Formats: sequence, structure tokens, C-alpha cells
Amino acid sequence: MRDRPIFVTESDATRVRGLLAMRGSVKRDQAHLQDLKAELERALVLEPGRMPCDVVTMHARVQVLDLASGERRELVLAFPWQADISAQRISVLAPLGTALLGYREGDEVEWEMPGGLRRLGIEKVRQASGTGASGARETLAAAAV
Repeated sequence: MRDRPIFVTESDATRVRGLLAMRGSVKRDQAHLQDLKAELERALVLEPGRMPCDVVTMHARVQVLDLASGERRELVLAFPWQADISAQRISVLAPLGTALLGYREGDEVEWEMPGGLRRLGIEKVRQASGTGASGARETLAAAAV
């Protein structure tokens, strides 16, 4: 779990909570999904137009650096029905997707993955067009105080 709350848009929070409710009876990945649920409970939920553009939201394109291997990857955070690993679209319900949600450029992410603990650096975040994310970084600074 992170030391500070994540940032999510109202619509992303609603949709991800709905997904978690539907997955409640599935035994696989329950510990990981409980972590996501806990993150959402602590999240600062913002209107899309108030979300700073450097925060990883749904459909954002994210460049990450694996801090152990030095491997760089560019991923898109997607809902499960949109996920396609060959197109670099990662589900928000996958451990890697959960790890990225709500973080921002410059952050380091440490999360338990199926292969063990991984540390990733978020190098760049680009929002999908029409997401309403603003360029105002002040929103995060004010909310973090």
C-alpha cells in the first residue's frame, strides 16, 4: 500500500469499484484486488477537468522503467475488456495496472506482482484525448497538503 492517497477521476473510481464488486466472488487475485479496493477508499477523487495531466488515469499512455532490469515499456491503462497485451494495453485489474493507477510522472511504484516485488519508475504520462485532464499541477499540490 502507498504512503499517500492516489488520485482518480470520479468516473474511473465508479467504474473500477463496479468491476471490483462484480469480481467479489472470484477467488483468484483476491489479495491484489483487496489492495486496489483499499487504494480506492483512500483516493482523492477529482472531476476529470481538475485532474493534473501527469497522473496515470484510465486510458493514459505511460512510459515506465523497470528499476531492476533497466527495461522501458510504454503501456496504456485499460479496462479488462479493452486489455490486449500485444497492443500494450494493461488491465487496471492486473497487478501492473493496479500499481500504476493514480501515480504520476516521477513517482516510483513498488508493487507485488506474480513474479515477485517489482519497482518501476514512471517516466512519462500522456492522457488520451478527451479525458478532461488539466495541465494544472497545482491541484495535486493543494490536495496533498
